[in-house]
Amino acid sequence: MRLDKYLKVSRLIKRRTMANEACDAGRVTVNGKAAKAGTAIKVGDRIEIAFGNRTVTVEVKAVEETVKKEDADKLYAYV
Repeated sequence: MRLDKYLKVSRLIKRRTMANEACDAGRVTVNGKAAKAGTAIKVGDRIEIAFGNRTVTVEVKAVEETVKKEDADKLYAYV
């Protein structure tokens, strides 16, 4: 799955266009490397997102095309 879509489906970022912009601005890394919106995401990857002065690090637990709002937090675990 594409990184921008994963960020939206997992609700780490609210909209896919915002996820795209964050990737283009270099605020998202996957496994320690700067990531573009089209980067493929798989189980076990570590994603870091810089939100202003705060950085969120998560590990991918599952990759699904669609998920209910209540189950979105089961796709990742905070590190």
